[in-house]
Amino acid sequence: MRINVIGTSGSGKSTLSKRIAEKLNIPYVEMDALFWKPNWTESSDEEFFPKVEQATSGEEWVLDGNYSRTQPIKSQRTQMVVYLDLPFHVVLYRIISRSLIRGFKGQELWSGNKETIWKHLFTRDSMILWVFKTFHKNRKRYIALFEEGEYEHIKFVRLRSAKEVEYFISKL
Repeated sequence: MRINVIGTSGSGKSTLSKRIAEKLNIPYVEMDALFWKPNWTESSDEEFFPKVEQATSGEEWVLDGNYSRTQPIKSQRTQMVVYLDLPFHVVLYRIISRSLIRGFKGQELWSGNKETIWKHLFTRDSMILWVFKTFHKNRKRYIALFEEGEYEHIKFVRLRSAKEVEYFISKL
């Protein structure tokens, strides 16, 4: 099975992707780990795309992440897209909690990068601010994916609650 889990920041993509990979005993791939370089430097498309192609070349995987510019690469091999479409208040709570915990712990994410409380509360790079700015726009974009005939070869699963997530996992 080749699965791409998508959703807005804070929706639980990483957690769900890891659970699916563990349940199916297949590789888990985190797109943020492929994208971010040290000092929060973004990869160019020339650097990023080959990594995504390599990560999706296997017969089985769970890919965690959106990165819409990689859609042409991912859609060639993806068999299922799982869209985490949780309510705004749930996502907002999760992003605030996650941001504060990572900031207080100084948790390393990718390539030595760490999030800080300052970044989340007082800068334009705040993931909390990002959720406010992108949540509704992303929902429209992801729902439109379901309706595009271009991706009819991909099974789409839309999960709107924790209960639906648990049911989905139980049926894998």
